Amino acid sequence: MSTNASSSNEAWGSRIGLILAMAGNAVGLGNFLRFPRQAAANGGGSFMVPYFIALLVIGIPLMWIEWGIGRNGGRYRKGHFPGMLAAIWKHPAAKYVGVVGMVIPLSVMIYYTYIESWTAGFALFSLTKDYWGHTTQEGMVGYLRSFQGIRAEGAPVYHGSWTPYLFYAGTLGINIWVLSRGISGGIEKLAKIGMPILFFFAVILMGVVLFTPEQVGIGTSPISDGLAFLYTPDLSKLGSAGVWLAAAGQIFFTLSVGMGSLQAYASYLSTKDDIALNGLATAATNETVEVILGGSIAIPAAVTFFGVSGAMAIANGGSYDLGFATMPVVFQQIDKTLPIGSLLGFMWFGLLFFAGITSSVSMLTPIVAFFREEFGIKRETVAWTLGAFCFVFGMMHVHWLQHGLLDEWDYWAGTFGLVLVAIIETVIFMWVFKPDQAWKSLHMGADIQIPKFFKFVMTYITPLFLFVLLGWWGTTEAIPILFNERSAGGSTPVPDASWPYVAASRSMLLLFGVAFAVLIRMAWKRNKYDDRQGFVELDTNRAEG
Repeated sequence: MSTNASSSNEAWGSRIGLILAMAGNAVGLGNFLRFPRQAAANGGGSFMVPYFIALLVIGIPLMWIEWGIGRNGGRYRKGHFPGMLAAIWKHPAAKYVGVVGMVIPLSVMIYYTYIESWTAGFALFSLTKDYWGHTTQEGMVGYLRSFQGIRAEGAPVYHGSWTPYLFYAGTLGINIWVLSRGISGGIEKLAKIGMPILFFFAVILMGVVLFTPEQVGIGTSPISDGLAFLYTPDLSKLGSAGVWLAAAGQIFFTLSVGMGSLQAYASYLSTKDDIALNGLATAATNETVEVILGGSIAIPAAVTFFGVSGAMAIANGGSYDLGFATMPVVFQQIDKTLPIGSLLGFMWFGLLFFAGITSSVSMLTPIVAFFREEFGIKRETVAWTLGAFCFVFGMMHVHWLQHGLLDEWDYWAGTFGLVLVAIIETVIFMWVFKPDQAWKSLHMGADIQIPKFFKFVMTYITPLFLFVLLGWWGTTEAIPILFNERSAGGSTPVPDASWPYVAASRSMLLLFGVAFAVLIRMAWKRNKYDDRQGFVELDTNRAEG
């Protein structure tokens, strides 16, 4: 047995800071972009029924499981997934099983920050009214494609070829700077600033949208139709397995479970901290943002100006068309009667930026912890080195977006991989660690008693649901995508011209896994860890250092 190479003594500065940071990690682009699209594409209210069921049997249980795994890992100064699993499962394979929990946050960070940079760009374009005049869905889609550097034959060009690269570099730089400042000095401060701004912008936008009068000659439906569409379920559609799978998938995205970042955040807690109530508060905050705020902006606005059928058609179109094409059209229409359209656009993309960055800064946290704890490297050095690494691979996404690199990583790391991690951590925490021990661990320092019902859910229902979900996705999506029967971002096969890029993107992900496995092996040998004996438990009260 051996202690860590570096004690990595960091801690959260306050309970409110912790909750805001955890909520910021969960509240992301998916709350305002993916949720409205999934809800609209899957029948509105018909989607919400399985959505809330999935929240109870997958979302909240996984939130507690990840907080429990993370805090338990922190008892041994393990803020990374391989170490957390090895602390519970004293087996030589545990650390290698944890490799997936390193590959996923790194991969998602690289392309997620690129999407995040679009929000920064469009916030600026809103203030300058750069996209003003593109008052149709098709016109704004063309403007978005120009910004992304997707040049269709004969299509107009609105941006210089350097534009997406510049915004990506700037956005990544901000992320790395915050990360380099530490847990309380960087991430927590960002959450205390960013989350209130996000809420402020969201409430104003919700108010404007909900009180926008029916658009005679432009819109096709009143706001009430948009709200009715979202909250009135068509029970006949609940027999569709696709709706249930879409709802379960959204829960993963919205709570950021399976990413490895929640566990890393929780590793900076002591056994005196309440993770039962804090975990529930984090989930509740996220759901308030997603359902009440996220669901009351994009969907009602789209229904008001395009009708229910139009909103569903938009949702079934491009992945980001609802947020980046539809909403700018709405703001321009509102501007005709209330001249604040550019300000509303800035608020919309501003809240998306803060939603994105409070999530993305968390993604490299477990990897920073790994290099600090196992190799004793300073946080600033690790952060900026990782930033340079992300920059190189991120530029590939910027340059080859049209060839499907982002779609491939989003599916294998940001969709399929999340469920894989969730299964691993649920089985190890509830079955290897044992239900009674896991339950006791969750209640250390707790101010509340989790209903006993959830012990049964977390032990049996959650893993069963996850295995069904993984099996379904594996047969209906993963295998067809793997064998090129369909692309990761659509329903048609990958074009021959794009296949080399897709193959390269998958090779990169595999290479990340091999590299982390080698690094983990080096760390264990360097620190003389005994897999069968486990780690030495250290002082569980982390203090900023």
